Amino acid sequence: MNKYGYILTLFLSFFFTHNLKAQTAEDFDLELFIETLFNVQEEGINYEDLYERLLLLYENPIDLNLANRIDLKSLFVLSDQQIDELLLYRKENGRIVSPYELMYLPGFDYPTLQKISPFITVSTTGKPLNQQPLLHRILNERNNYLLLRYERVLEDKRGYITDSENRYAGTADKLYLRYRVSKPGDFSLGLTTEKDPGEALIWDKETYRRGMDFWSFHFMLENQGNLKKTIVGDYQLQFGQGLLFNSGFGVGKGAESVNALERVTLGVRPYTSVIEGGFLRGAAATYALNSTIDVTAFYSYLKQDASIQTGEADEFENFFSSIQITGLHRTPSEIAKKKQIAESLVGFNLNYRPDDFKSFGVNFYHNQFSLPILKDNDAYNRFEFSGTQNQVGSIYGNYTLKQFHLFAEGGISKSGGTGIVGGFTTQLSPRIDFGMVLRNYDTNFHSFRGSAFGEGSRNINESGIYWGLKYTLNKQFSLTAYYDSFRFPWLRFRVNAPSKGNDVMLRLNYIPSSNVRLYGQFRRKNKEINSEDLESGETVVLPGIKNQFLVNLELKVTHSLSLKSRVQWSDYTLNGERTKGNAFFQDAVFTHGKWVISGRMALFDTEGNENRQYAYERDLLYAFSIPSLSGRGIRNYLLFQYKATRKLDVWAKVSRGTFFDRDEIGSGLETIDGNKRTDVKLQLRIKF
Repeated sequence: MNKYGYILTLFLSFFFTHNLKAQTAEDFDLELFIETLFNVQEEGINYEDLYERLLLLYENPIDLNLANRIDLKSLFVLSDQQIDELLLYRKENGRIVSPYELMYLPGFDYPTLQKISPFITVSTTGKPLNQQPLLHRILNERNNYLLLRYERVLEDKRGYITDSENRYAGTADKLYLRYRVSKPGDFSLGLTTEKDPGEALIWDKETYRRGMDFWSFHFMLENQGNLKKTIVGDYQLQFGQGLLFNSGFGVGKGAESVNALERVTLGVRPYTSVIEGGFLRGAAATYALNSTIDVTAFYSYLKQDASIQTGEADEFENFFSSIQITGLHRTPSEIAKKKQIAESLVGFNLNYRPDDFKSFGVNFYHNQFSLPILKDNDAYNRFEFSGTQNQVGSIYGNYTLKQFHLFAEGGISKSGGTGIVGGFTTQLSPRIDFGMVLRNYDTNFHSFRGSAFGEGSRNINESGIYWGLKYTLNKQFSLTAYYDSFRFPWLRFRVNAPSKGNDVMLRLNYIPSSNVRLYGQFRRKNKEINSEDLESGETVVLPGIKNQFLVNLELKVTHSLSLKSRVQWSDYTLNGERTKGNAFFQDAVFTHGKWVISGRMALFDTEGNENRQYAYERDLLYAFSIPSLSGRGIRNYLLFQYKATRKLDVWAKVSRGTFFDRDEIGSGLETIDGNKRTDVKLQLRIKF
């Protein structure tokens, strides 16, 4: 960089210092950042994993002089073209002295710098060596905390007051404890334990209940010479495009229609969630054979919940149909299912990355269950896995060819079924980003821990093509859109014939200033499902069409007060019958000194399950809340956060739902007599 570049960089640093400091202050709203980037109205998305990953990066920012493509890609903000420009700039010009240098690069502007600034830093020297003893590093790490959480529904549920033998064994309290100390690139140590409402605090080895109902532990070391990662305890794996292993958060289809399409190879990662299934328990290690080739070996042995069934004489004597991951052990029947089957898994990954612009790899694992899996004898289960053993392998890679960034993974399971997913992202012009993803998952492709791009929750019985577009008109207006067309070659649950569908989304963003953000979004999904013929009464497969609309306005009124208004509505049409739903949300966040107070008033009126309304709401640290609003009613909440000292933070949340269309809430043992439900949450974070 010449002397004029240094002068300009210093000028930009002086001119923008105030705004960027505001962006990186402790009151930076990470939850709002995630919601803005990945606004989707769906259940079953692990936002907590993404939240924790970005929070860890926020507390330990990425060094722009040391970051590789994977580090930069894991922010989910930068396009492949922006990453290419940054890596090339660093290669040609050497060490970056200020983040403002990025504004020299094509595709970078001040809004982009604002987005990534909380997660990046610039070192003046090379990477420091961890020469102090490990115990000293752990005790002196600032990301070292203990989290204590208590939750309860104030109204009585039927499971606690019934006299039947099937009543809940424990109290209505939910207890959560978590200890974590970690430093990216060095170590991670964590313990998590939880008791769900209705579960008993009891020590009973025969039913695998040892005090709290769920326990999870991990210890990981990184960068010990050629041994890049070593972990014991609970962990996850993420390689390639997620066809065999995809831990945590997979963005998939959403408002970030291009930049988040490619999965990132993060390798071995600690498991810190309380979802009682889907993770690995054992040990894993990543070893660098040389500067370009890593090999990862892993082993897991995990007992999981299942309902054991007895077969006929000519079939399996004992078997189970599915692993249950609800993690609830409240009644005698639920307790009887706890840890009834064991799964062992062993495998490896070989990853070759000659530089930051291409990489290739191989995955393989073998898993075995202590009892065979046998699905119900329904037609849609014809190609499902059965037996005790499965093997699956894949190859993957990504490659940058001029302005195109290509990525793909293909795999085959023991059954002979194959799964293939691949695509590319490119910049058609300085203002237009484009991406495409193709996938084809055979009806007999069996990958139990895969979660690659797709419409279904599993990579089986699906093919499709996705197009994503992002158009930046100027600093104020931008447009994101996608179109996804998919087919299911065989029957599915509640679909008695091969079916097809499509999904389209259009979102217009308007940001006139740093204090105002407005966007409108339209989504239309056409997906075939079982219905009843009005004349014959027979079951037929017909398209169900759902339209969703939303308008969201965010205002920074003062330095202390932020407001957000949101209106969303939907309609669903099946077999000529149309139902509707709508909701209105008004949020406010007030910051004063050590206090942060936020609240919401929500009104909703919906018809049928397909018009349930979803909207993210603020919650306790390390928790994410996207309640499902169904029926007709009001939902309000108040959330208090108080920074008592440098080492103690306190959260308290009270939320209440009032329903005008019913006299009881829930079903079965979860039934509340009355039309109100009140949730209370308390949390302490103690920093060491």
